[in-house]
Amino acid sequence: MRAESGGGVSAETTDDTRLRRGITGPLLFVFILGDVLGAGIYALMGVLAGEVGGLLWAPLLIALALALLTAGSYAELVTKYPKAGGAAVFAERAFRNPLVSFLVGFSMLAAGIVSAAGLALAFAGDYFRTFLDVPTVPVAIVFLAVVAALNARGIRESMSANLVMTAIELSGLVIVVVVVAVFLAGGGGDVSRVLQPPPDTAVPLALLGGVIIAYYSFVGFETSANVIEEVRDPRRSYPRALFGSLLVAGAVYVLVGLASAIALPAEELSGSTGPLLDVVEATGVAVPSWLFSLIALIAVANGALLTMIMASRLAYGMADGGLLPSVFGRVLPNRRTPWVAIIATTAVAMALTLLGDLAMLAETVVLLLLFVFLSANVSVLVLRRDHVEHDHFRVWTIVPVLGIASCILLLTQQDGAVWLFGGALLALGAVLYAITRMTRRRREEPAD
Repeated sequence: MRAESGGGVSAETTDDTRLRRGITGPLLFVFILGDVLGAGIYALMGVLAGEVGGLLWAPLLIALALALLTAGSYAELVTKYPKAGGAAVFAERAFRNPLVSFLVGFSMLAAGIVSAAGLALAFAGDYFRTFLDVPTVPVAIVFLAVVAALNARGIRESMSANLVMTAIELSGLVIVVVVVAVFLAGGGGDVSRVLQPPPDTAVPLALLGGVIIAYYSFVGFETSANVIEEVRDPRRSYPRALFGSLLVAGAVYVLVGLASAIALPAEELSGSTGPLLDVVEATGVAVPSWLFSLIALIAVANGALLTMIMASRLAYGMADGGLLPSVFGRVLPNRRTPWVAIIATTAVAMALTLLGDLAMLAETVVLLLLFVFLSANVSVLVLRRDHVEHDHFRVWTIVPVLGIASCILLLTQQDGAVWLFGGALLALGAVLYAITRMTRRRREEPAD
């Protein structure tokens, strides 16, 4: 993998964006890391233990490798076409079909909004009730309103908040690893459990089921494509931040998986709704129980903020490209943030919280994103014949090919009910596209 020169001006000198370039390389690294780490890992180990026994580290490592395949395609496409809109921009250039481009972009947009609704419900659930026992939906709606206000204030302010929240959520995972290391040094735990397969299940099948679950924990890196117009020196900073953040997240996940298996048997982990808290308590190290609830809340809040930044920028980019009504492209004059897109995406996320089904929302996010990832991997191969006049990153050809195979494999594992809900969302997108096209056609028709 390398940088490729187009023989012309560099990407960073062609500054034709109306957005403020306030994201440095380190801030972009933290942005992606915070979005990838997310809240899922705090509940992931219990589910994984039920699938793979003590082999918690293995599906996490395989899922990291699969995520890096699609990340390689994103690194090439984003540096080659550094415009807000992400996969929708790539699909438009690759397939030259406005409907395909819209559906790819809408899948990404819908996934972001659905994810934000799910995160809001997670924020307002048991962790929040540790501190204050109030109804879930009102808390979720207020939470989304606060996220929208921070998003509208400005990208630098949002990134500064992300920096603090990412440090906090990462510290929670570091605590798990450190206390288990202390436990192990004192003669506790059982290292042999890290190689203990699940009972009554073939290891390859168990690992496949585990990889599907573990892959969820790496979703989030794709959101960075939608803030590329606000990144300084994107050609150099984007690939470094993307791969660096995924590798750091993967290393932390593997260490947490090893620590969890060492501290507790798989059967105890699989029956827990707060597995990492159980791991810490099993070590006997004095860490207050409320601390993990607070860290989990911060992790969820960080994920929601980054997701809504992505969704609003994607809506802005699609409007800028003529795929959504132009009103979504309106920007606050002083803050230079896409205020209409922020309000619209937040309103839809608030409405989705009324469904109250966190599991369905989360699974639908993954289904929609797999279509986006599949499109991005195909787009890399199709656009190899399209040369641009600036330097950009180029990934080895085998990487997007393997990325396509990985997306197809994971799509075959999705539930029928999830396919139905995802299909309904895409059908809604097709209707919205048709309305947008008809409205524009009428405006362009000459008056009699």
